[in-house]
Amino acid sequence: MSLASYLPSFLVSQPHASTETESKTTNMAVPSTMRQWTTALNGLDELREEEHVPVPDPGDDEVLVKIHAVGLNLRDVEVCTGHYNSLQHQKPSRIVPCSDMCGTVVQTKSSLLEPGTRVASIFLQSHLRGPLQQEYLSTALGVPLPGVLAEYRVFAARCLVRIPDYLTDEQAACLSTPAVTAWSGLNWMRPLGHPIGTADDSSSSSSSSSFASAPSAPPKYVFLQGTGDVSLAGLQIARAAGYKTIITSPSDDKLKRAAQQPLGTDHAINSKTYWEWQEPVMDATAGRGADVIFETDPHARTLRKSFKSVAFGGTINCVGYPSGTGDGDPGDDVKSPRLHSLDVNELVLRRCVTLRPIINGSKDRFDEMLRFYHEKQIRPLVDTVFAFDQARDAMRYLADGKGFGKVVIRVGR
Repeated sequence: MSLASYLPSFLVSQPHASTETESKTTNMAVPSTMRQWTTALNGLDELREEEHVPVPDPGDDEVLVKIHAVGLNLRDVEVCTGHYNSLQHQKPSRIVPCSDMCGTVVQTKSSLLEPGTRVASIFLQSHLRGPLQQEYLSTALGVPLPGVLAEYRVFAARCLVRIPDYLTDEQAACLSTPAVTAWSGLNWMRPLGHPIGTADDSSSSSSSSSFASAPSAPPKYVFLQGTGDVSLAGLQIARAAGYKTIITSPSDDKLKRAAQQPLGTDHAINSKTYWEWQEPVMDATAGRGADVIFETDPHARTLRKSFKSVAFGGTINCVGYPSGTGDGDPGDDVKSPRLHSLDVNELVLRRCVTLRPIINGSKDRFDEMLRFYHEKQIRPLVDTVFAFDQARDAMRYLADGKGFGKVVIRVGR
């Protein structure tokens, strides 16, 4: 089955009558210069707004995009402060940060995208389809490739996805990293075009079964640690697919918001009150455990609890920091060596668990996710929108950790 056969019309590239790569432009005037922010990876105070930067011209098979909104991730803060080293990249002397954006094609030298098309960027510019390959890591936006915190940027046309009209620019700018990561964690084992929540997903309470007389299976549970962007996106996707959800946070206020509509988690656990949160997780799942767990801070002190919370045959998705940053549970003895070394082989075999790292996802999975979002009318949760000249303030606000939902920078004047 081809990708186009199950995608809505807004996702299907329309071929031109001509195959020539002559430059085409919208009626929107394109200035000769633009503004952008750059970092020398030496702190948020040293973020520099640069003016009168020449607007780049697209080459063959490329498009020029006018950027409307940029969604921030904690990764962007770490890049700007010099603390990001997850992809083992060579650090640049100065670079435009950030990876997630929504914009409009204003010039094109590609047959894939017409001027006026609203698009979003993919995080790993070479990860178009299939499983992750090591060489794709060198094509991440915002480091090691220049990012999107600018008024204009040139992209290879194949590295962009079309955005449905019902999403605002700010909402669309929230998708590339957290939503695609969550989507990949929930669908990595499923064939492309047959995601969770569809008619052939027997795990979902919203899907119909052709075996009416068969006994009903127990509900499937997705357990999301924390209320960060990946967890909130995963919560929205899982709920829309008909799965039961459990979420943790040390903040009662954030848990209350996660339990309210439009999020509506089934279970909320305060991770300060319940240091050993695997116990309420098992209670919530009637002793079965969660079928999918998002380890958003993979560390021996949280991973050991996840192994005690996962269902037999379940999946633990490791998202975020390969080396771990610690969960700071006051109930854990951080000096105990047994908490920093796990017999993963034994733990995996005991519950027949799949322990899987998730580093975003491919472009074709992004397109698949957009179809699901369009059908379910999912809108990413936006916490605060900052103006372009407030980029430092936006980064500080995100680093402070008080928000609930995405922090977005509106780029347009």
